[in-house]
Amino acid sequence: MDKFRMMFQFLQSNQESFMNGICGIMALASAQMYSAFEFSCPCMPEYNYTYGIGLLIVPPLWFFMLGFVLNNNVSVLAEEWKRPTGKRRKDPSILRYMFCSITQRSLIAPAVWVSVTLMDGKSFLCAFSINLDIDRFGNYSFIREMSETDKMKLLAKIPCKDLFEHQEIRVAASRYIKCISQACGWIFLLMMTFTAFLIRAIRPCFTQAAFLKTKYWSHYVDIERKMFDETCKEHAKSFAKICIQQYFENISGEMRSLHHHRRSYKNDSDDDDDEDKKRSDEDKLLGIRAQDDMNKVLWNWHTSKPALALRKEQMDGENNGRLNGEANGTINGFAKGHTHDVGKKEWAVYYSKV
Repeated sequence: MDKFRMMFQFLQSNQESFMNGICGIMALASAQMYSAFEFSCPCMPEYNYTYGIGLLIVPPLWFFMLGFVLNNNVSVLAEEWKRPTGKRRKDPSILRYMFCSITQRSLIAPAVWVSVTLMDGKSFLCAFSINLDIDRFGNYSFIREMSETDKMKLLAKIPCKDLFEHQEIRVAASRYIKCISQACGWIFLLMMTFTAFLIRAIRPCFTQAAFLKTKYWSHYVDIERKMFDETCKEHAKSFAKICIQQYFENISGEMRSLHHHRRSYKNDSDDDDDEDKKRSDEDKLLGIRAQDDMNKVLWNWHTSKPALALRKEQMDGENNGRLNGEANGTINGFAKGHTHDVGKKEWAVYYSKV
């Protein structure tokens, strides 16, 4: 149990490893579901194609949507896309990078399902059995004498071993269609692998600087959201703790003061510890001690996030901790939009008439 908890904490702290693990589990689940799935072709001309193609398309679409649902970055992407601009502008390249990253991971399980289905060939046989040219498999005079409707009904029964009487035709047709299905499966795997190679290898070679920039800021958006949630949880915990303490102090103020007076000479060290805890809780409140103020902070965070330009606090005796917003560019050697005062040197100029 402890090992499982440590593994879960590691995956939770490392978002990329966690999502790769989820994609791997989904890929294995898709292959396992197909092996456990009972394939039953209806063997009717009206439904064979719909059933075979539906089995090839509908489950991959479900796995693709499930990949988006299980990816935590979807909410980050939607929040970044719909948020007001405010003080921080939006970068479309970051949104594109996040969307492409989510899409790539979500396509793994559908690709595995399609590959396994094509390699097996049952759905392909069910969908295209009525399109076979039966003359390729031998000279069968009884088939030529059939009408088109009866011939389609006969061909539709090829995937069903119990319903088709002529086993030689069924075996030959099944092998023929399964060979085509497997060829399509290998072509599909080759295309997916080649596309993944292009995405993973060639794109960073041409736009490495832009790729690193978008990757960095996409990670920043995700980490910032997590840190904001953690800060809100810490603030809510401290706010609730102090609120409950003040409630009990107001209800039983006299009894608590009397009890504290009797044991004051015994528990001086305990009182110091309590004061330290209270001071730490007060620090976690960050000066926000009212519901309306907290609502305003949360609303401002959504409507106008702070600009991504950190400012250094100037702890001078005159301004006593004012932010560098009043002294723009102090790091670069500017203060209040001007250069620092430099000691002027006096120059004496002498003119000679000689």
